[in-house]
Amino acid sequence: MKIAIFGGTGFVGSYIIDELISSGMIPSMLVRQGSKHKLSQAEKCEIVNGDISDISAIKETIQEAEAIIYLIGIIREFPRKGITYENLHFAGARDCMDLAGEMGIKRFILMSANGVKMDGTGYQQTKFIADQYLKNTDLDWTIFRPSLIFGDPHGQVEFCSQLKNDMLSLPIPAPLFFNGFIPQNAGDFSMTPIHVTDVAKCFVRALKNNSSIGKTYELGGQSTFTWKKMIDLIAEAIGKKKWKIPAPAFPIKMAGTVLDRFSWFPISGEQLTMLMEGNTCDGSKAFQDFNIDPVPFSLETLAYLRG
Repeated sequence: MKIAIFGGTGFVGSYIIDELISSGMIPSMLVRQGSKHKLSQAEKCEIVNGDISDISAIKETIQEAEAIIYLIGIIREFPRKGITYENLHFAGARDCMDLAGEMGIKRFILMSANGVKMDGTGYQQTKFIADQYLKNTDLDWTIFRPSLIFGDPHGQVEFCSQLKNDMLSLPIPAPLFFNGFIPQNAGDFSMTPIHVTDVAKCFVRALKNNSSIGKTYELGGQSTFTWKKMIDLIAEAIGKKKWKIPAPAFPIKMAGTVLDRFSWFPISGEQLTMLMEGNTCDGSKAFQDFNIDPVPFSLETLAYLRG
């Protein structure tokens, strides 16, 4: 079974590739020039060199595939480099959907995100528009909307590793963000972290589960953690006792908005907005449908951060 996959060299994509291969499937991947080294099992994949803006490369990638998985996503955009939410979250996905219809490939699985909405950030808007576009096609679609995804990044970008490097490893207190002027609820926004292996299993098992067609699944772990509790757990996992301090969100959002174009700045204004909205959802339906015993968010499963 040949599966076309877009975004396979990223954090989640690398786990989905491994899961596809272990399930006896052949990934057909669109890989940008210079990114092949990110693949741990490149010899077991069919690789097409190109970019998501290249229609001919997309056609070559999906030729004779039985299904398409679209994972491409970015957490920050850099318009001067042509890296935008519009191009990668929506335009690329739309082109893949349109070509799937033209080439007779019915099955399409899309990576969306928890909390997407039309009146949200640029990230949330473009993810939402891609969702709606897919729902209005004649394809046999499934949409997954994960909460925070954690797990060994294998050299990729991953939330907990970023938090460790950008905040917890610095000799300053960890920020407990809050809106307004009174820090009464500082750091109380919550998340339901889900392990990357559970996400990968959902995607791959959905390929052979026809009951998942036409469904949108939220993917969240079984437990909810506040920002404060997550900082404590991650700090303990890396052997630190981390002080925390209330931090007003407004000036940080302003700084993030001004410095967003610089990749060295750790957080954008939009990222902080989404972080403080919280990111919780119930993944029990997906765990039930795909027969998954979810991995907990715990000291043991955060052991990869010690490296």
